[in-house]
Amino acid sequence: MKWLIASDIHGSAVYCEMLIKAFDNEKADRLLLLGDILYHGPRNDLPDGYDPKQVIAMLNGISDSILCVRGNCDTEVDQMVLAFPIMADYALIDIGKTVVYVTHGHTFNRANSPPMKKGDILLHGHTHVPACEAFGDFTYLNPGSVSIPKDGSERGYMTFDGTNFLWKTLEGETYKNFKIE
Repeated sequence: MKWLIASDIHGSAVYCEMLIKAFDNEKADRLLLLGDILYHGPRNDLPDGYDPKQVIAMLNGISDSILCVRGNCDTEVDQMVLAFPIMADYALIDIGKTVVYVTHGHTFNRANSPPMKKGDILLHGHTHVPACEAFGDFTYLNPGSVSIPKDGSERGYMTFDGTNFLWKTLEGETYKNFKIE
């Protein structure tokens, strides 16, 4: 199974459309969203193409392919208009010897990690900065942001094929790889 992993759309219809095109081009089976879907939040400027209603329509059109965790900008009102669950604070994905702990990153993160075993992966967004870092006994991964990248990073996403995590620009160019051992 191939996953496309993205975070922090923040209501940008322009970049959500590019993300969905990437999802189609990648021929991914699932879209894993790490939160902050519709609202830009009080600390961020409005992203280009800010149009939450269009984002709702685009994502609802592929709702059967989406798994999502709640971001700090996601609310119960957002859940009322989205056709896929968004209110889970975390998800666990078992990939054999490794567990991937999926969350947004505003509660559990490198500074406040959930219980992790040696070799596990903490996967979250929130910072808007792509990352792949060994951190104690676990590895921290972050796809960056679809619409509001920070620290000079590109708008992008990740893919996961069961063995390799690949970081890609929204145009599909691979710039980083992490292989599970």
